[in-house]
Order: sequence, then C-alpha cells, then structure tokens
Amino acid sequence: MMSAPRRSRGFTLVELLVTLALLALLVTSASPVVQLNSKREKERELKRALWQIRDALDAYKDAVDQGLIKKTADGSGYPPNLRILVTGVVNAQDPKKKKMFFLRRIPRDPFAADVTLNDAQTWRIRAYDGGVDEMAEDVYDVASRSGAIGINQQPYSEW
Repeated sequence: MMSAPRRSRGFTLVELLVTLALLALLVTSASPVVQLNSKREKERELKRALWQIRDALDAYKDAVDQGLIKKTADGSGYPPNLRILVTGVVNAQDPKKKKMFFLRRIPRDPFAADVTLNDAQTWRIRAYDGGVDEMAEDVYDVASRSGAIGINQQPYSEW
C-alpha cells in the first residue's frame, strides 16, 4: 500500500526572508527613538549637575555673607575654584575650626567628550566679574563646554 506524501514542516526560505526584512525595518525605525531617549537622559544629568553645582556656589556665597568663611577685601565672596566645594573651607566662627563642605564630589558634564579631563575641567567657568575659564578669579557660574544643541533647540553651553 502506498502512503500519501508527507508534508514537511518548517518555514520556507521566502517566509524567513520576509520575517528578516520586517525585523530589520522595526530595528531601523526604533533606532531614532533610542537615540532620543539617550540624549534626553544626558540632558537630565546635565540639569541635575548644573543644579548641584549652582546650589553649592550659592551656599558658599551665603556662608561668606554670614561671616562663616573669611572673605578677602577685594573678593567677590564666591569660591576661587570648584575643588574647594569638595575639599571644604574652615568655618571661621567655629571654635574647633571644623570644615564646611558644599559638595560630595564635582559632577562631570555628561556631554564632555574628552575623557582625559578631570570632572572640574569639564565645565566652563564664569567669574563674578565676567572672566571665563583661565581669566576667572572665582567661580560665579558654570556651563557645559559642549557645542551641541539640546532637544529644546538651545545650546547646552547656555543652560
């Protein structure tokens, strides 16, 4: 007795190619979304870092204004560099001369491309008198050194 031909199970080559083409299309369409989410996360990190540093700068200035930190006669009352916010400053009104700290660590600019720079060097420094970076005698404000444009179409250096 002859048996009926058996049907093979599995996918044909055409079905596999169509599946792969659809999968490639999905991956290509998802790529911009992944890049946008990555950029958005870096922007959140930048906002958080700027807030932390600026808050520490304001706290340092308040401490100078309250007489907790000695101010030079011609000084602005802002810290001479970012590192001092981490290393601390002696409290002038404390009899035990304990240090006051304003940051645990200096956050790194998430858009800094040069890995050889330390965290403090990733920021553009602006002094109270308007000097920038090497011309700055104190740290009035910080900004990103990145020339890139944010999702909101504003350069990161202006945040």
